[in-house]
Amino acid sequence: MPQNVLLAEDDRAIRHALERALTLEGYEVTAVADGVEALAQAHRTRPDVLVLDVMMPGIDGLQVCRVLRAEGDRTPILMLTALVETADRIAGLDAGADDYVVKPFDVEEVFARLRALLRRTGNADGFARPLPPSAGVATATATGAPETGGLLTAAGLRMDVQARRAWRGTRELELTRTEFDLLELLVRNAGIVLDHATIYDRIWGYDFGPGSKNLAVYVGYLRRKLDEPGAPALIHTVRGVGYALRED
Repeated sequence: MPQNVLLAEDDRAIRHALERALTLEGYEVTAVADGVEALAQAHRTRPDVLVLDVMMPGIDGLQVCRVLRAEGDRTPILMLTALVETADRIAGLDAGADDYVVKPFDVEEVFARLRALLRRTGNADGFARPLPPSAGVATATATGAPETGGLLTAAGLRMDVQARRAWRGTRELELTRTEFDLLELLVRNAGIVLDHATIYDRIWGYDFGPGSKNLAVYVGYLRRKLDEPGAPALIHTVRGVGYALRED
């Protein structure tokens, strides 16, 4: 079955061109011109993925994203934005978007990012798999996190992967889908240094290149949610390599 893309773009020329390109690529496309129509269509027939322009009249793409996430809708969202400042892109990720493409864009990049998002949500169980130590740079004692009673535990963290819930000590963490997936990957590989390329491949399914800030942004989000005054930091940066979860 072709996968359904809900495309919301107020620029008629871009909307028609992207709709045609996606259709030729094999997607079933529903194209609308604004955020109001996007929300109505998303509620009417749940798409496999949304492609939202940020700047639209009335309800913009960020508002559409926030509404869907507040309703518990976890459909992957790719944002199209002409805003190139890091703060603007972070605003989209904060709203609950999974990825973004900056205009003007190459349609092949849009295809690649959509494939990556759909691979992430198309796994049999929807969760990242643990990596063997050889996939990253292992520490001398790295063995990964034990799983008992359906819970992952490491460095004072507990994760219920089926319920998509996580705790540090007794405090429950409020995590977005991407944040949860990233934390699960780190917890499953506790003590192992995972390189940037490995994390991009397992979480996004696509390596955005050395200039990308996606991973650093999400690590920053996780640190703010995990860290507690007087408690040890859990996510450690290994400069030039990647990140590791451990309690020093």
